[in-house]
Amino acid sequence: MARNKTKVNYKNYGNFPDMDTVKEIVLYGAEKGGTKRHLFYNDFSGKVQEKKFNETFHDVLGIGQYFYDLGMKDKKIAILSENSYYWAMMYYACACSRVIAVPLDPKLTDADLTELMVRSGCSAIIYTKEFASAVKMMQETEGVELTEYVKFEDFDELVKKGHKSLDAGNKSFLSEEVKPDDVAFIVYTSGTTGKSKGVMLTHKNVASNAIATCRAMTASHTIAFLPFHHTLSWASALIASPLLSEWGYICKSLKDIQKDMVDYHPQHFSAVPLAVETIYKKIWYTAKKTGRDEILKKGLKISNLLMKFGIDVRRKLFKEVIENLGGELEMIICGGAYLDMKYEKGLYDMGIQVVNGYGITECSPVVTCNRLDDFRFGSAGKALDCNEIKINDPDEDGVGEVYVRGTNVMKGYYDDPEATAEAFDGEWFKTGDYGYIDKDGFLFFRGRKKNLIVLSNGKNVSPEELEDKLSGIEYVKEVVVYEEGGAITAEFWLDTVEQPDAKEQIKKDVREFNKSMPAFKQVTKIKTRDTEFPKTTTLKIKRNYKKK
Repeated sequence: MARNKTKVNYKNYGNFPDMDTVKEIVLYGAEKGGTKRHLFYNDFSGKVQEKKFNETFHDVLGIGQYFYDLGMKDKKIAILSENSYYWAMMYYACACSRVIAVPLDPKLTDADLTELMVRSGCSAIIYTKEFASAVKMMQETEGVELTEYVKFEDFDELVKKGHKSLDAGNKSFLSEEVKPDDVAFIVYTSGTTGKSKGVMLTHKNVASNAIATCRAMTASHTIAFLPFHHTLSWASALIASPLLSEWGYICKSLKDIQKDMVDYHPQHFSAVPLAVETIYKKIWYTAKKTGRDEILKKGLKISNLLMKFGIDVRRKLFKEVIENLGGELEMIICGGAYLDMKYEKGLYDMGIQVVNGYGITECSPVVTCNRLDDFRFGSAGKALDCNEIKINDPDEDGVGEVYVRGTNVMKGYYDDPEATAEAFDGEWFKTGDYGYIDKDGFLFFRGRKKNLIVLSNGKNVSPEELEDKLSGIEYVKEVVVYEEGGAITAEFWLDTVEQPDAKEQIKKDVREFNKSMPAFKQVTKIKTRDTEFPKTTTLKIKRNYKKK
């Protein structure tokens, strides 16, 4: 495809009106985008297709009217599929109506998916043939209220049926009034511990958050590979695209990400910290393998020196690195977990800015983020203009639980008033995350409240803080810190290919690490494993895995 050379005009940030519903945003994008390219994607045969904004809206109209003809108004529809163009259109169709979308995690087991159908009370499910076994289990399970089973593979036929109804004068979908406080989505959390809860997000929640996010980190063309059932992909791609009238390529598989970047030359993409770490480590691995690591080091020294004098030659000096990432990559939007500052600073020094932020599903999801012209390495940035934050009950270092209130905060947990009441302190949402805010308003994340290690002497230790530091050891692939038998334990997955004696060396390096830490934060027990840690579908390590 033709290479897009257009530079983003960052001075045009926020040049769109306030909108209170996702429907308004989709309509706005259809009108503003018109005949501009909107999405590239692989169809069911694997062939790459392109759709313009007016063409995607045509599909949304057809699908939406089809839903209304099925009698789905004010009912819940589950969406079960890997990322695809068809997923996005189903999402938009629900968002433009009084249909509540329930995005499902396609990596869940058949039993887990069926259990969510019992709990959610969905009336319909849209699925691809890959999930036929899960659907069969749903059909055979008592308590599942599904009455309609719709296949993604019938997408084109469904669009035709919807438009035939529209042509016959049925305008119920198009004329539907959607209100800001209407629940638009129920999202089941995919946390690293505990049972998932159904987060009820209203139109106002999601619309205000997407607009605030785009005003803070407006970007251009992208590739979308974060799972669509995850709310970060909404703010950074699905809703950002019609807001900004920008195009994107929908990745069909994470394993193709390198090829997709080279083929579609993204100006930015969104990722979790593990993906950012992987990219950074891959750059250095390739440099060492080709014998160019010393040249890269020298280039960084020269570039950093010139930067002190206001001379920025990073993208010229590290052109080869950037070309391997598609040639136009300017920034990576990162969230979902803690990111070691060395990866953020390391990529910045090569001309790629990591826009790090903090969010949680219950806040639609973005709460804070750095800006391109207002950032602090190691921080999660400042609060978006749709919410405010505070630190509750801070300790002597200013660290306490992060509280949030604003238009992006959820309506509550579906069918769980007790959990909803527990999640709020008055009008403030209790995130369960610990951190502190510096004098300039930047939030620094310090870990999950439920992950804290409470020692017998009353001291609290954040395992994420220790993991952050220990992951800096070059041959450490992954590390999880936890308490076991009263001891702070660090369990490692090591690179024994590049470092054959890694299992012995780690003992020495942890001893050196302990010398830099106060006594109560020192690692007193070491474990190693031969495989990576189990992860959620958003690539976060599951902390409740069975420890060995």
